[in-house]
Amino acid sequence: MLALIIMKSLFFLFLLLTLPACQIIEDATDSPTSSPSILHTVTYDITQSITLVNEGPQKPEKHNIWVALIGDQTPYQEVISQEIHPSNYVVVTDEFGNRYAEFDFKDLESGESAQVAINYQVGVHELSYDLANCTGDLPEDYTQAELHIESYNPQVISLAEQLSISDQTTCEQVRAFYDYIGNNLVYTYNGQDWGAQAALGRMGTDCTEYSSLLIALSRASGIPARYVEGLLHLDQKDPAQARQEHAWVEVYFPGTGWVPIDPTLGRSSLTRDHHFAHYTSNHIIVTNGRNPSTLRGASYWSHLYWPGDSTKIRVDDASWTITEQ
Repeated sequence: MLALIIMKSLFFLFLLLTLPACQIIEDATDSPTSSPSILHTVTYDITQSITLVNEGPQKPEKHNIWVALIGDQTPYQEVISQEIHPSNYVVVTDEFGNRYAEFDFKDLESGESAQVAINYQVGVHELSYDLANCTGDLPEDYTQAELHIESYNPQVISLAEQLSISDQTTCEQVRAFYDYIGNNLVYTYNGQDWGAQAALGRMGTDCTEYSSLLIALSRASGIPARYVEGLLHLDQKDPAQARQEHAWVEVYFPGTGWVPIDPTLGRSSLTRDHHFAHYTSNHIIVTNGRNPSTLRGASYWSHLYWPGDSTKIRVDDASWTITEQ
């Protein structure tokens, strides 16, 4: 019996030692040392609608669509209810933990349309973070360069060094990056996904560039930062503040953990404090990660079909409806 217990203990020790290092680090970054204060909660009714039309002469041999599912995101939001139509789908998960409903529409005949409708009820918290303790070690996860986050680029590294001052805390350093972005970038919806380095030029910048540059500057300084994509419930009195489909950032601060920052909405000095370490309840998370593999460079949903020479699938509609209860 004792020999069996020893063998089991050695086996579990072997499993622990052979886990990928990145997985161990990811678990560490998901364990903050302090919790945010919940100021209030807003409940939304959300509907995502996608309509696809087969305009080709015959049905496709393959046609799949993957739609990212809004899920629980501690401490930001909870999904109260979810209804997915049509009901014949499978759920798949990507490398960031995002979940998708995968539909098979290969039987879509010429001239026919297929509709996807997903209805949610989601509660979203407004959160405030205490950054009084912002010293200590940082994990190594989410500090590497990747597509659209060129943290190894010499121009990005040089700017990060210029904005950093000795004896700064991590929070003060990221705040310097945040203020620089707000003071120097000009919001222009460009319809493209240029990334961090392009934000330093004249390519046009919207939420993807604002967020990518803040992440790149942070990572260039060894500070973990990651990308969040979701929805923004806009104030109808000011629809120009940003688009409904939106992106923002989480940065890892020692003593606190992952902290939300929205550099796009914080571009004005009048609103800047309100979007640094303060999560407003009009943000609804859909996916985490800058380049989820399931989306293949797209956002929120993607689809594949073939053959292209005899099949043409047109996107007739792809929209969101958000109503505050």
